[in-house]
Amino acid sequence: MDTGFNQEFYDFLSGFLTDNRKQLFEKIIQFRTRHLTVVLEDIYQPHNASAVLRSADLTGVQDIHIIENKNRYHVNPQVAMGSSKWLNLIHYNEKEDNTMTAYNALHAKGYKIVAATPHSHGKSLDELQLDNKLAIVFGTELKGLTQKAIDNADEYLWIPMYGFTESYNISVSAALTLFTLTEKLRKSDINWQLTEFEKKEILLEWTRRSVARSDVFEREFFLRKNKTF
Repeated sequence: MDTGFNQEFYDFLSGFLTDNRKQLFEKIIQFRTRHLTVVLEDIYQPHNASAVLRSADLTGVQDIHIIENKNRYHVNPQVAMGSSKWLNLIHYNEKEDNTMTAYNALHAKGYKIVAATPHSHGKSLDELQLDNKLAIVFGTELKGLTQKAIDNADEYLWIPMYGFTESYNISVSAALTLFTLTEKLRKSDINWQLTEFEKKEILLEWTRRSVARSDVFEREFFLRKNKTF
């Protein structure tokens, strides 16, 4: 049951949390951001994709956009280490080709699309500007991003390599990218933090996911509340 944010319900439900858990939530939410987001296009290896979720959580990136054209993404719990519980996973899988659906949705939210690919006009992590909201797009291990994902990106990102191996795997690429960019973001004057309303929405969702049978409590809460009117 999703009724949006309701302060009275949040106060009620969070009463089932320990003080330590509430304090931890309040601490971590201050480091969350939507100024950067991650897009995974058609990832078919749960191990590596789940490692990306773990890196996103650890660097404070809240949203992961998952494009599922041929492959359905499934979280590997041993790799993700519970990180998916604290992230927003947005799936695009209703069409035969969902890449542009995701791109259009991200553009509508003000994101600049940055394709992570060894592109001839790509920027390094140091060169990439963070003034705009950025959606970093990663592709599959074997083939990388589709041509459509590359052609419709606004910018390109590459990570320098100095060895014989052709490329970093996706989980390493994402970890390097997210750590570097979030550190750079937090040292800047950019307003990268969530709005107060976004913080409240996420805190409520974290509380829902932490309280056993929260859906039952929620249903009963609003049934009682409606009876008082």
